[in-house]
Amino acid sequence: MTSPFVPRPATIADKSKLLTLYREVASISGGIIREPHEVTEEYIHKFLTNSLKDGIILVVDDTENDRIIADLHTYRSSLSVFSHVFEHLTIAVHPSFQRQRIGRMLFTTMLETVRKEHPEVLRVELIAKESNHAARSLYKSLGFVEEGRMEKKIRRKDGGFEADIPMVWMNPDFEAGKY
Repeated sequence: MTSPFVPRPATIADKSKLLTLYREVASISGGIIREPHEVTEEYIHKFLTNSLKDGIILVVDDTENDRIIADLHTYRSSLSVFSHVFEHLTIAVHPSFQRQRIGRMLFTTMLETVRKEHPEVLRVELIAKESNHAARSLYKSLGFVEEGRMEKKIRRKDGGFEADIPMVWMNPDFEAGKY
């Protein structure tokens, strides 16, 4: 069965719809690491402009309701020693559209884009909460590997802590010394 949703590159005109999406995703448990009040216009503007300038940002539209229901973005650091790395990878899927393979579709499209359009990128990095087993399983199925643990990095609402798990996908089309 084919999904009616197709990823497209985001534009600067998507800013307000991205703000709405991120606030909705932040309001559910396990949605994204940010709390709803931490999803500001400045936050959206920063990742949107950085991704458009030197990265990848894909969105999925729900045209019936004139909204964006999913986003995946990543971009390079401004430091030249990390010019071969896409980092700050974040995915947000609207709560009503989760578990419909939209996230997998976004990741697959992004990784294909890296291979075809960004052969100078060797590493695509993300960080997943230790307790987010479904996400970590998805990332592993796409070829990401865990690179360690950042113990007690996340403070939970109950006062306890959990680890963040850095994960990486290596671009098989990267040619050392070429870039």
